[in-house]
This record gives sequence, C-alpha cells and structure tokens, in this order.
Amino acid sequence: LYAYGPAAPQHFAQWLAAPRRWAVELFDSLSHELQQVELAGDLAYVEAGDGVPPPIAPQGMYLLPYFDAYVVGSHPRQLLFPGKAAGRALANGQAGNFPVLLIDGVVAGVWHLRRSGRRLAITVEPLEELTAPQRRELDEQVGRIAEILEGEPHLTTGRVTAGAHA
Repeated sequence: LYAYGPAAPQHFAQWLAAPRRWAVELFDSLSHELQQVELAGDLAYVEAGDGVPPPIAPQGMYLLPYFDAYVVGSHPRQLLFPGKAAGRALANGQAGNFPVLLIDGVVAGVWHLRRSGRRLAITVEPLEELTAPQRRELDEQVGRIAEILEGEPHLTTGRVTAGAHA
C-alpha cells in the first residue's frame, strides 16, 4: 500500500491473483496498521499515517514501457485511463499490454518502438492534440529513450498500428 495505495482489498486480490475473501480477511487483520480513505467516491486503504495526498499533483510527460508498474498497479482504472484512454490503452481491462504516453499522471495515449539497427522508429499516438510545450517534452522523452538504447530516434505522431503485447 505504501507504493501502490490507496487500494481496496479487491485490488490487492487482483494484483496477487488471490481470492477476494482472503484479501478482505487480510485487510481486516491489519486494520490497526491501515487508514481508510476515500478515492473517487469509493473506500480504500493506505498505511496508517500515509493518508495525506502529495502537495503537488503529478506533472510531466513520460513514455512508459510495456507492463510498467505504475499502470499495472494503479486502481481504480478509470482515474488512470479516463475516457478514450480506457478503450485505446487497455486490453480487455488489462493494463500493461500497451506502452503508454503519460501526461500529468494520466494515460493520454500509446506508443510503439520499432528498431532496425541503430534506427529507432518511435510512433506516438496522443489521444488529444499536444501543445507546443508538450511536443517539446515528447521530443525530450524520445531523446531519453534513444540515449538509453544507444540509437538514432525518428519520431512520428499518429496512429499506432501494433496490437497489444501478448
């Protein structure tokens, strides 16, 4: 819960592929160590004393890879994958099967990388038109990926045609 909270027992059960009843009983047994909070109108839990939200909302743009822990572990999904993002970046409700464009802590698109030698063809599909500052941030993120992979980046914005990772 420290890393992925707030969360409810059913989220914990889903993460571990464990029975919900077991997770509810576990949370009940740890009730003295947990603090109940409201998250998007639902009850969830955090570690006791960890109920104060961060002073600053998430900011910035990131290109997260397949199965990044942030998208896989975040619940409720509708907060992280609002509107069109749910239909585009989730595979039958499952997070992680698409690399995602994250803007200010929320999924705002998908992306794909195709490597050929040193050439890194990176296609980013934003779900909304990017502002000029966001476009500069995207260029920085693509440059970061190229630096890590020691390749030459070639960025295209448009429809990602690659399907979900199986």
